[in-house]
Amino acid sequence: MASEQMAERAEAAAPAPPRPLDAVDQDILRILQADGRASIRSVAERVHVSRANAYARINRLVEDGVIRGFGARVDHERAGQGTSAYITLKIVQNSWRTVREQLRQLPGAAHIALVGGDFDVLLLVHTPDNRALRELVLTRLQAIPEVLSTRTLLVFEEEDLEPQA
Repeated sequence: MASEQMAERAEAAAPAPPRPLDAVDQDILRILQADGRASIRSVAERVHVSRANAYARINRLVEDGVIRGFGARVDHERAGQGTSAYITLKIVQNSWRTVREQLRQLPGAAHIALVGGDFDVLLLVHTPDNRALRELVLTRLQAIPEVLSTRTLLVFEEEDLEPQA
């Protein structure tokens, strides 16, 4: 009986399958990725639908979790975060959720991915300088009990690819 209740709870908590996106939805996504501040009016004009239709579609994309939020693309160097690095981590088997929660708390953590291959986790960080990066790796990361090893790849130059509108 308890396992049936747990299965029912898991099904209730599972997100609904995503609705298919048509060409207009895809165009709206491209426009908003290129300019998250685009007005509903300009989006509607560019995809050739009414403002009400564009508004409803954007709201549906947000409600369905396709659009997770709106934000600014930051030049990290100009923002005082001039050192970037990818850090690979090998972690204790089955500790991903625990490690992920700890990595989210790290200052400058920008991207976390569970991956397959020679390591388990890929972490992108932005720090003010090499000293702060060293502190983050040697003091914070290596203090996480589930982290078995790390390897730091210093980024010499980076460029975010801009979505095509």
